[in-house]
Amino acid sequence: MTRTDARSPVGDRHWRGGARLAATCALVFCALCLLVDRAAGSLTLPRGLLWLVLSATVLVILLPPRVTAGPGWLAVRTPWGLRTVRTDALVAVRQYGGVSSHLVLCDVHGGRLELDSRVLTANPLLWHELETGVRRAVGRGTLRHGADVLERLGRRIDDETARAVLAASGLS
Repeated sequence: MTRTDARSPVGDRHWRGGARLAATCALVFCALCLLVDRAAGSLTLPRGLLWLVLSATVLVILLPPRVTAGPGWLAVRTPWGLRTVRTDALVAVRQYGGVSSHLVLCDVHGGRLELDSRVLTANPLLWHELETGVRRAVGRGTLRHGADVLERLGRRIDDETARAVLAASGLS
């Protein structure tokens, strides 16, 4: 077994904090709705159930997607399902701008996923797994569209990492 095969999957190191924030917001929303409804004297069982359902909806909306990667693959789990692509068999990578820039990755097996590029910026190990797979895809000739997008993203991640290291060492 090679070292590459022995590695365990890496994940978004900030996901737990985002999930905790989503759960806290949903609980606070539920508690406030129940308290206000009770103070108004209109809290009934159906209304209480309605507030619980709405709070669960808030949780689902605010829960960040969970991004994990391993040798040759990248996965994004949302409350609606799991999307996986083979990074060593990518066909296209597209970046869409706007308020939150996100990437769309497609592989030769029909896999497609979307992820926020800030997740890769904040998690160098996830970026490393993606970059390693992309290099294999380029070497095999499967990546036809988007290599330039990943190069720009790689330079941005490297620049931010260098700035963070310099700031942590007190040299900036």
